[in-house]
Amino acid sequence: MKHTVVALVENEPGVLNRVASLFRRRGFNIDSLTVGHTEIPRISRMTIVVDGANTIVEQVVKQLYKVIDVLKVSDVTEDTTVTRELALIKVSATASTRSEIMQIVDIYRAKIVDVASDSLIIEVTGNEDKIESLVQLVRRFGIKEMVRTGKVAMVRSAAGATKLSYEED
Repeated sequence: MKHTVVALVENEPGVLNRVASLFRRRGFNIDSLTVGHTEIPRISRMTIVVDGANTIVEQVVKQLYKVIDVLKVSDVTEDTTVTRELALIKVSATASTRSEIMQIVDIYRAKIVDVASDSLIIEVTGNEDKIESLVQLVRRFGIKEMVRTGKVAMVRSAAGATKLSYEED
């Protein structure tokens, strides 16, 4: 089963390596890893997506607490969350296919962020299914290049917010 683990960490060199090493030692392949600043300047938020048995992921979450500079950890898989990814997709486009691609982009509420004589770059944000669906639709035009961010997740509701909030001393 895929798990989404969120960790609040000190924004210090080496933290990412220590966290990734813990997953590596346990034999987990990280499907997605996103790290970014939070509302507190010295704190970063990691969102890690891994595939594994519930009991083993629970052990890894407990072990993450022992990693230096890890402040809070939570497996938010079962929580009600808002999740998003971003993808940039460079698609081959000719004069005859450009309008069809633009219609698909519009239906998905995506954006065309660059236009060249032979291609379009599409920006799409949403959940994994939405992005995957758009990718499948534009594949027939020819995907020249694609990049996706990892998943970011935030627990909904006031009760969930305290689960991963951090107060400075």
